[in-house]
Amino acid sequence: MTHPAFRPDPAAGVRPLPRTPSGLFPSAPPSRPAYREPHPVTGSGVAAGAAMAAAWLVLFALLGADVTGYARWTLFAGTIAWLAAFLLVRSGDRGVATGIAIVTSGGWSIAATVVATRWVGSGDWPLW
Repeated sequence: MTHPAFRPDPAAGVRPLPRTPSGLFPSAPPSRPAYREPHPVTGSGVAAGAAMAAAWLVLFALLGADVTGYARWTLFAGTIAWLAAFLLVRSGDRGVATGIAIVTSGGWSIAATVVATRWVGSGDWPLW
């Protein structure tokens, strides 16, 4: 308990000392500029890229008349799609590029599975 002589008198107008802010909630804008990404990755961008890449791969896969044609057209279409995704990463929407890359790798995996299944079933490498 403090001595009564050291207590502040509310009638005398004594105010408590101001508190120093901790910095957790800054009161002023930052001294440096905050840089924002011009094309942030969004779910709709990823979905749009995935849908377009899936349609692209299906259209090229339908050009193949057999397993060899299907695999070669899928590899060709996937290479072009990956080049487009690379260009989008460098100077465009990275969300769309992500969707393209995910679906293209999935399409290549499906083509590899089809080739391997045919190879195991027939004993002959189907791509030569």
